[in-house]
Amino acid sequence: MNMPFIKSVYAHCDLPCGVYDPAQARIEAQSVHEIMKKYEALGHEEDKWRAVFIKEQRAELVKNHLWVLWTDYFKPEHLERFPDLHDKFWQATKQAGNCKKTTDPAEGQKLLDMIDEIATIFAQTKKA
Repeated sequence: MNMPFIKSVYAHCDLPCGVYDPAQARIEAQSVHEIMKKYEALGHEEDKWRAVFIKEQRAELVKNHLWVLWTDYFKPEHLERFPDLHDKFWQATKQAGNCKKTTDPAEGQKLLDMIDEIATIFAQTKKA
């Protein structure tokens, strides 16, 4: 089917908005971490179930935000400068998945630390 009104364009992502920031992933990870810290003190079983449900949703959002940043923002020249970037993203997304399996705040803190490492690299690429 030929559609004459559609033109091919180039963009580095699905929608060329240009808005990227690891802060999106970090905010969701902070939510995961805070829920983990408060989990044991929750009194009602229903509150604990809700907390786990919300924590898992937020952890999934962390993975999504990291994947968008990894696949849409970072380019080959960034990987040349930061050769461990793929591993950092892989480890961070794996850690977000690990946070879905536990209520241990230490695991949430690991996730925050990993996102902070990625944010440091992101900031350096923005300066370049």
